[in-house]
Amino acid sequence: MKAVLEERLVVNEAKAEKKMVKREKPSFLNEMGRGMKIGMVNMEGEDISEWKIHGQIIKVKFEKVSKLLEWKELFPEWIDEEEEMDGTECPEIPMPDFNSYSYMDMLVVKLPCKYPEEGWGRDVYRLQVNLVAANLAVKRGKRGWNNGNKMKIVFLSKCRPMVEMFRCDELKKREGNWWYYEPNMDKLTQKVSLPVGSCTLALPLWGKEINEVYDISNIESSTKISRREAYATVLHSSETYVCGAITLAQSLLRTGTKRDIILLLDRSISKPKRAALIKAGWKLRFMKRIRNPKAEKNTYNEYNYSKFRLWQLTDYEKIIFIDADIIVQRNIDLLFHFPQMTATGNDASIFNSGIMVIEPSNCTFNMFMQRTKEIISYNGGDQGFLNEVFVWWHRLPRRVNFLKNFWSNNSNEVSVKNQLFGADPPKVYAIHYLGLKPWVCYRDYDCNWDIGDQRVYASDVAHRTWWKLHDSMDESLQKCCMLTKQRKIELEWDRKLAGKMGFKDEHWRINVTDPRKFT
Repeated sequence: MKAVLEERLVVNEAKAEKKMVKREKPSFLNEMGRGMKIGMVNMEGEDISEWKIHGQIIKVKFEKVSKLLEWKELFPEWIDEEEEMDGTECPEIPMPDFNSYSYMDMLVVKLPCKYPEEGWGRDVYRLQVNLVAANLAVKRGKRGWNNGNKMKIVFLSKCRPMVEMFRCDELKKREGNWWYYEPNMDKLTQKVSLPVGSCTLALPLWGKEINEVYDISNIESSTKISRREAYATVLHSSETYVCGAITLAQSLLRTGTKRDIILLLDRSISKPKRAALIKAGWKLRFMKRIRNPKAEKNTYNEYNYSKFRLWQLTDYEKIIFIDADIIVQRNIDLLFHFPQMTATGNDASIFNSGIMVIEPSNCTFNMFMQRTKEIISYNGGDQGFLNEVFVWWHRLPRRVNFLKNFWSNNSNEVSVKNQLFGADPPKVYAIHYLGLKPWVCYRDYDCNWDIGDQRVYASDVAHRTWWKLHDSMDESLQKCCMLTKQRKIELEWDRKLAGKMGFKDEHWRINVTDPRKFT
């Protein structure tokens, strides 16, 4: 019986050996020397015998994540961030028992890749293996000051490793499906310390009282704050958002920030408007627009890929981008403690790009440009594109980028949100004015009330908050917020149509006193 069992064992081992995939090692491996401790991750089915000449092989074991765990559970559309019910928690993704392994000089990791299947980037198993590699590097990777002792990670995959963890600039060499990285260990350490998904907040909760602020003591102690940081926004193609950019700059300065305030713009902005933008506080940087290859000619999103130019601001290590239809009410310098990509939630599993933390990199910018024809943006714009690149992102509380909308349209939602929009002192960090913007409405009321499909964005309270900021600005800056002759015609037309539709709130009946109507 023993002989039979041993014979079967030999046969089974021979079959297993036959199934092993033998690949040519990447040539850059010869430059790494020998005597290393090499962790092998997810390399089952691969013939790794030739790697033994470079050092000791350590096979890392972990339980594969359940196929029942879906991406939307890690990145839900809504979480109980105010802890009004049970609070938030994330599903567990199995990791190796890190303490059972010795320190390693290099990791070799086979990454799953379902490309070009639809949704291939949001594969939970792909995320798990990237996280295993990142955590192993942080917890069991050797660290040194000279190049010879840097932690090395070699990936085997037809897909690029997740840029959210393994940054574009950290890729040292590539040969076919082999990718060789030397990660920045400080940045990677911060990444793995954050939640596994947007299922819970990356930023601790705002206190219940008005005067309480976010507690960043834990994250602050683990991050190195650089002085090379700035706020930024983008203007291109027309002067429609000049007024919004001016009020944004003024709102930022009133929070007491000492960071630079950078405006990327093209030559469509006239010299008088540029002068006003400088007076408002912006430092101007001129750029060349980037056309969205999938956009129709003369549409609103034709050049919205110009936002990618933000990644070329490489004289800064971090940028907080803010859309020009936002006003900031409380200091948000704390966001510089967080990595790319940190933002608030939007719909489904995606983030809102209205306020986001980014890390400039020419390498990342070039990667964007190489993928503009490949990536399909769900909304035809930059937000959809960026959500396909940065699928693993970190959730900020919605009060950081509080959207002016009323999707459920029930009285409780209206009451709660309007209380927040009008709070003095402010209870939200920033208000994001969706729909028609305050400066293209009469100051008397929010003109979103006059258009059927825009009424979900209407709030007279938020409207007054914006105009209060406007009125506190220098009169020379206020002149950039005048109504054009064409816009006055459109406003009157919308009021007439609203009357014909018989909207019961009867905003269209309000007697307009806005002096801009008569100038």
